[in-house]
Amino acid sequence: MSNSTRILMSLVAGVLAGTIFASLGAPFLPRMLIFADAVGKLWFDALRMTIVPLIFALVVNGVASAAGVASMGRLAGRALLWFTLLLAASAVVSAILTPFLLTFWPPPASAAKALGALVPPNAAIAPQSVSLADWLGTLIPVNPVSAAANGAILQIVLFGLAFGFSAMQIGKDERIQLVGLFRGIGDTMLVIVHWVLWAAPVGVFFLALAVGARTGFGAAGILAHYIVVISTVCLTVMLLAYPLAVIGGRVAFARFCRAAAPSQMVAISTQSSLASLPAMIEGAQDSLGIPPGVAGLVLPMAVAIFRASSPAANLAVAIYLAHVSGIPLSIGTLAAGSATAVAISLAGVGVASSVTFFSTISPICLVMGVPLDLLPLLIAVETIPDIFRTVATTTTDLALTSVLAVRYRNDGSTSPAGNHEKALNAGVS
Repeated sequence: MSNSTRILMSLVAGVLAGTIFASLGAPFLPRMLIFADAVGKLWFDALRMTIVPLIFALVVNGVASAAGVASMGRLAGRALLWFTLLLAASAVVSAILTPFLLTFWPPPASAAKALGALVPPNAAIAPQSVSLADWLGTLIPVNPVSAAANGAILQIVLFGLAFGFSAMQIGKDERIQLVGLFRGIGDTMLVIVHWVLWAAPVGVFFLALAVGARTGFGAAGILAHYIVVISTVCLTVMLLAYPLAVIGGRVAFARFCRAAAPSQMVAISTQSSLASLPAMIEGAQDSLGIPPGVAGLVLPMAVAIFRASSPAANLAVAIYLAHVSGIPLSIGTLAAGSATAVAISLAGVGVASSVTFFSTISPICLVMGVPLDLLPLLIAVETIPDIFRTVATTTTDLALTSVLAVRYRNDGSTSPAGNHEKALNAGVS
């Protein structure tokens, strides 16, 4: 039995137990809730303690990986530029679509109110309304250590980006040692996260028990609503890949559908873009006629550092949590969250799928002033939205490859020999 299944079963069992105890008026329920809150908080705090060192290490490693990819040549550099632009577009789509969905199809009011009441009043400090000049003045961390101690995630991300790019300019031996150090720090944090996630069924059970006792079966309704909203955002990103292929890649719509179908089926069954890579390469070469040099370079790069649906889905989760918690989001706050979502997506190279959810969403929430307290409950139901995340990502990967192939043919380029093998090795590591 997978850990995701164990977590989901714990969620269901916790909600059922809490609801039943509350409906029966169990005399021990108040003491049980105190114990459940304490155990749930203990588990969640163990997860939160990894945020700052993990995010900084991932950003530095992400910059190093992207710089290595860009050094492969003109096609790789052009692909990296497209990756960044499409990730930004993905975040913009979510920033517009998610509030629209929540406005015209809000979550069940009673359950949302009850769930929002579970968030401590001081759990988040919503960003204050400040001028653009004042906001820009807060971006550069005068004291990075203080920024880390205060959880100023956007400042940490910006410092990590500057640190990573500057590390690429020092001597080769020193650069290898420095990048290796931060890769080791990131891997160490991931080991801790794996340990904490191994105990997730226990933590989620007690968190869900408290939710069930206080909200009843309404919790199931709001979780179902959450699944539909996040999946809709990911589905929208996937649908936008089709005009990208048709217009930018000059591929007939039906032809692209046939080429994308096999990798989409693999993505649905495995929830892994890496597992979908062989099907994507076959569809690109055999169905779309994309030169092997382009498909063999761009697609492994995309699997390694380009997750088209990641900014959209992660930002949507943060917006959803803000809505349930009753936190208004200004345009500036959404912009800051979008920028963080793009940076974190590029930095998430090599992060195991079991920890991606927390490590990529929590920084966005912290930047936007959204409490993390309800995030553990969403981990348990992430399997369904993750299917749409993966399908959207693989479809966009294939569409972008067709776009780059057009420019490749127009340039009259020769096959980037040597880069093919390097990209494959970098992409699947």
